[in-house]
Amino acid sequence: MKFTDGYWLLRPGVTELRPRAIAEVERTADRIVAHAPTRPVASRGDTLNCPQLTVTLDSPAEGIIGVTIEHWDQRVPEPRFRLAEGSPEVSVASADGWSTLTSGTLTAALRETTPWQLDFRSGGRVLTSSTERSIGALTVAGEGHFVREQLTIAPGEHLYGLGERFGPLVKNGQSVDIWQADGGTSSDQAYKNVPLYLSDRGYGVFVDHPERVSYELATESVSRAQFSVAGQRLRYLVIDGPTPADVLRRYTALTGRPAKVPAWSYGLWLSTSFTTEYDEATVSSFIDGMAERDLPLSVFHFDCFWMRGFHWSDFTWDPATFPDPDAMLARLKAKGLRICAWINPYIARRSALFEEGRDLGYLVRRADGSVWQWDLWQAGMALVDFTNPDAKAWYLGRLRGLLDQGVDCFKTDFGERIPTDVVWHDGSDPMRMHNYYTHLYNEAVFDLLTEVRGEGEAVLFARSATAGGQQFPVHWGGDCESTFPAMAESLRGGLSLASSGFGFWSHDIGGFEGTPDATVFKRWLAFGLLSSHSRLHGSDSYRVPWAFDEEAVDVTREFTRLKLSLMPYLVRLGDLAHEQGTPVMRPMYFEFPDDPGTAGVELQYMLGDQLLVAPVLSEDGEVTFYVPEGTWTSVLDGSSVTGPRWVRQRHDFHSVPLLARPGAVLPRGAVNDRPEYDWADGVTLELYGWEPGMSRTVVVPRPDGADAVFEVSADADGVLVRAQDAPAAWSVRHAGAESVHAAGPEVRLPFA
Repeated sequence: MKFTDGYWLLRPGVTELRPRAIAEVERTADRIVAHAPTRPVASRGDTLNCPQLTVTLDSPAEGIIGVTIEHWDQRVPEPRFRLAEGSPEVSVASADGWSTLTSGTLTAALRETTPWQLDFRSGGRVLTSSTERSIGALTVAGEGHFVREQLTIAPGEHLYGLGERFGPLVKNGQSVDIWQADGGTSSDQAYKNVPLYLSDRGYGVFVDHPERVSYELATESVSRAQFSVAGQRLRYLVIDGPTPADVLRRYTALTGRPAKVPAWSYGLWLSTSFTTEYDEATVSSFIDGMAERDLPLSVFHFDCFWMRGFHWSDFTWDPATFPDPDAMLARLKAKGLRICAWINPYIARRSALFEEGRDLGYLVRRADGSVWQWDLWQAGMALVDFTNPDAKAWYLGRLRGLLDQGVDCFKTDFGERIPTDVVWHDGSDPMRMHNYYTHLYNEAVFDLLTEVRGEGEAVLFARSATAGGQQFPVHWGGDCESTFPAMAESLRGGLSLASSGFGFWSHDIGGFEGTPDATVFKRWLAFGLLSSHSRLHGSDSYRVPWAFDEEAVDVTREFTRLKLSLMPYLVRLGDLAHEQGTPVMRPMYFEFPDDPGTAGVELQYMLGDQLLVAPVLSEDGEVTFYVPEGTWTSVLDGSSVTGPRWVRQRHDFHSVPLLARPGAVLPRGAVNDRPEYDWADGVTLELYGWEPGMSRTVVVPRPDGADAVFEVSADADGVLVRAQDAPAAWSVRHAGAESVHAAGPEVRLPFA
């Protein structure tokens, strides 16, 4: 939200209070409180009729400093983000006219006199500052009260994140509202809104408000990042790095880290698609067709019309198309498949659950006590009130019946169109609940899956989320068109979401709206199967590869088998997401924060720390991508390019820029027809671009948790690989060379 008219003036109808003096600075063992009058105070008489702002500094966790700006005292309503706050060791001091609070490597330094200055320092430099014109308590005629902060942006600094955003990856110059919306992937609306931005200067800023947060990033003031909320209070946290990975490690420790996902979820998912006609015969023809064409398939997904139209959600299989769902699911599972079913949190008027939910008080109500309804999506649709424990148990009871039938996981669709003119069971503030509802919805379903299927076996395919939602993977990118521009939109959205603490991400291969031509579909296959999770899904047409052409079948087979051979690598990346909050798919700046050439790179990514992927976004196969310093080697054909520089190449449908970084050790599994196997047994360590002085530890997970660990180092004589807890069979080779099988706990190779 913009409040000013250029540098000098406020917009019409806007009044502002900002610190003009420091009346007192209070220091305790773990916090600093500054009392800041909003006009100069030269005498006792000046304290009369003088509004005052109170700014409190504290630390909820090591390396994180919280700032709370208050005008009038305001009760903080529910819901609130659930933060794992601790009692970190904090140092508070005063010297030379500055009060400082230090937590870990981060220091907040507050000037005790005017003009207002609050610096955040780490590593011997100022990361960002709140200065004389930064803080404001504003009143906007007809709209109410707001509190604003503006933090400085250094020359050459780039900001990222704010959840899933489909425009430019660099957020400088953008106005963004954190507000859940079902708007597709081609506008400034987003399904997944997270009030966190990362800076390539080595810090992050999280605004601790689940309601609408309005950002003006280098827009209202081109050298400042502004954020504001309605009301009398604003709280934000500055999170130290120094790397983006360090920021997310601290942030996800506070807001929650992704759960481990089951190994089978990394395999290929196939859907009925949305409005297509299907029954068991159709489903079986798809599954049998995949098997006949030697296309590995792990999960089959039933989209909306497994239930009857106008009845969503009643969680009852359509008897006309699925008369014996128990037997059908048993037959599908006998083929080695996991089953996913589409759900949402809405109850249509014709649903058998509507009257029951209404009479029990389980549906969200208006202030007059009537059930909130509208006709968008489903006729007479109501909304389950997840703030009511009984309503949540009632809803999950229906899902439990599906799990008993054989369903393994759920696609938790929707959760964005949440009204603000309602009353919640627990008294939650409707404005704050609009964004937060999705958290309660996905958390409830994920917890049920964990309870029934066991820890490590729960997985969702979720569309909406906010801060903390990364705990309930996987999330997909939403409804995009079936075009190359939409493919780019989806990629930018996924990388923006990764910058916001989400470890796993997927998208609809080929796009959702419309039917892609064979060229788009085949290009999207490589991208989709080099993502953390991979799903064939569409709106009004089937997405089986042979519906496009026979080459699409070959491309599907090749890249599916490639992904399954990378399971030793992918599972380890998933473990790191769970343990440290590091995303599986990473923007280039994230992995190379010291390379300014990566700052605006948004159409390629790092799959983990070892592999660069540049999806081909053109009909003719031409792709331009950036290569950081060193010699990078193609995993597919062994060719190499040396950076830092931009590279232009042309690829056929069976290829994509997939480059291993210098000094990479890529563990390749011995199995490529399924995701569930002993990833260490028969593993081959592929070495790329090794030189004397390089070293790396490679961890290869095993299903029983007894990881195999390989220490790889190079000296003048070659590369030495030492194994700890090694499998009975393993091998190591330079990329493109014949395997050298290890006879014992170590093997030495000459340089390639």
